[in-house]
Amino acid sequence: MHVATETPPVDPAERDAFWMTRALELARRAEGEGEVPVGAIVVLGGEVVGAGWNRNIGACDPSAHAEIVALREAGRRLANHRLLGAELYATLEPCPMCAGAIIHARIARVVYAAADPKTGAAGSVFDILRDERHNHRVELTSGVLQEEASRMLTGFFRAKRTNGRD
Repeated sequence: MHVATETPPVDPAERDAFWMTRALELARRAEGEGEVPVGAIVVLGGEVVGAGWNRNIGACDPSAHAEIVALREAGRRLANHRLLGAELYATLEPCPMCAGAIIHARIARVVYAAADPKTGAAGSVFDILRDERHNHRVELTSGVLQEEASRMLTGFFRAKRTNGRD
């Protein structure tokens, strides 16, 4: 994992864009590996403690979404399955599986770029992260660098359809 050595900005909106830029770099890595271009990082105390990009195709692992990969790395690095106070930045709205893992990890805040109108679990289709039936709810911020993330996803799926791939 590459940890950013730059100091994140103090302004909250600028800080969100700073970290989302790191997640977008990981999404580009996923795309380069033929994966759906989604990247995610877990930040705690101004430091990246987990990073991931979609690996489910190459790893033949349906659970290897960017968020899950980043959460696993953060848990190992912190030697704890609870990531109290951490923030997760993802280039795409988390799906139900990832939302469940985010809740179990006790992530404090999720910031995502592009909404997922098919399987989004942070308000687009489901609202798992804020469901009052859970014993933990997550603060949400959406739309951070949305245009860049959406362009990357749209381009990936357009090329996939053109090339006749799954």
